Amino acid sequence: MKTSILDTKIERMSVKVGEAILSHSQDGYHPKIANQWGYVAGMALAAIDKLGDWTGEASYHDFVKRHMDVFVQEDGTIRGYKLNDYNLDHINKGKNLLRLWRETGEAKYEVAARLLITQLAGQPRTTEGGFWHKKIYPYQMWLDGLYMSSPYMAEFARTFDDNKWFDEAAHQLLLVERHTRNPKTGLLHHAWDETQEQRWCDSGMGRSRHVWGRAMGWYAMALVDALEHFPIGHPKRGQLMGIFERMVNSVVRAQDQESGVWYQVMDCNGQQGNYLESSGSCMLTYAIVKGIRLEYLAEIDRSVVERAYEGILKRFVTEDEQGVHLHHICHGAGLGGRKYRDGSYAYYLSEAIVSDVLMGVAPLLLATLEMEQLREQCEE
Repeated sequence: MKTSILDTKIERMSVKVGEAILSHSQDGYHPKIANQWGYVAGMALAAIDKLGDWTGEASYHDFVKRHMDVFVQEDGTIRGYKLNDYNLDHINKGKNLLRLWRETGEAKYEVAARLLITQLAGQPRTTEGGFWHKKIYPYQMWLDGLYMSSPYMAEFARTFDDNKWFDEAAHQLLLVERHTRNPKTGLLHHAWDETQEQRWCDSGMGRSRHVWGRAMGWYAMALVDALEHFPIGHPKRGQLMGIFERMVNSVVRAQDQESGVWYQVMDCNGQQGNYLESSGSCMLTYAIVKGIRLEYLAEIDRSVVERAYEGILKRFVTEDEQGVHLHHICHGAGLGGRKYRDGSYAYYLSEAIVSDVLMGVAPLLLATLEMEQLREQCEE
């Protein structure tokens, strides 16, 4: 029999969520993390590493290294990675390379990390220098891609003392915000097409039609994770913090008052067919809690994230004899492509709704870790 998590006493929810991820492993390897060089697997590994930091349990770090070594060869090449795809999604898993290099000093991790930065050096760009999301999506910037690449550039800059990548990360974050922000709501639309050729975009502005919750989550995480690496004296740091504050205030206004979480289509709250979605809610909660914990947010009350996190547990999370489960996850959404995705309201509601996939469970772990740290910090 399944029960709400709120009906049970939980000491370390983060461990329960982390173990839910690891429980799918076979012979020490998780099939969805060890099967390809992918961005979701990269996010999951980063979350597991953070769990190791929080608990002091070395086995979590060992899990991350073991799975990265499936792909990173002794000469630093990355199995399954193709630089010439110029796909920002392929950068995200590289965040784990930087930590491994700092902690082990093994040359292969630095070589692999520099291979990914070489991709970014040659990434196709808009006329203002914005990264195309992928080579196959010319002149398009998607919010998803900012999470994949901007924190990586900032952490690379810090790790290798190469400050031009701080400048590049700031440029990308500021540029996409300017082109996707809706001045009426303050929310960011999923993507922007400089050429205004795509059927999914507004012909006047080039923005996609709607605010997808997970895309907002990707961008919010991109900002807070990149800021963590920026030096205090960087000339764009204050501006990045300013747009983060402005954006979070807009996100809070879009928060569902009854549940504390967010809708799949955030600019259509309460419309027929729209639903409260877990992965975007977890991402936004993570970003806001982290912003509060690191004192990036000046006027966001802690009650906002307490309501959001409790809403996640109540609305989306259950527990049974197999462990913790997360429900109401949008399986995936995009724009354009061969099987054309038109970015309409109906399109975002047509994507499958699933349970227990890493796309949602990894952000749940990240949000849980931040909540536990914030609560402990507030008790000190």
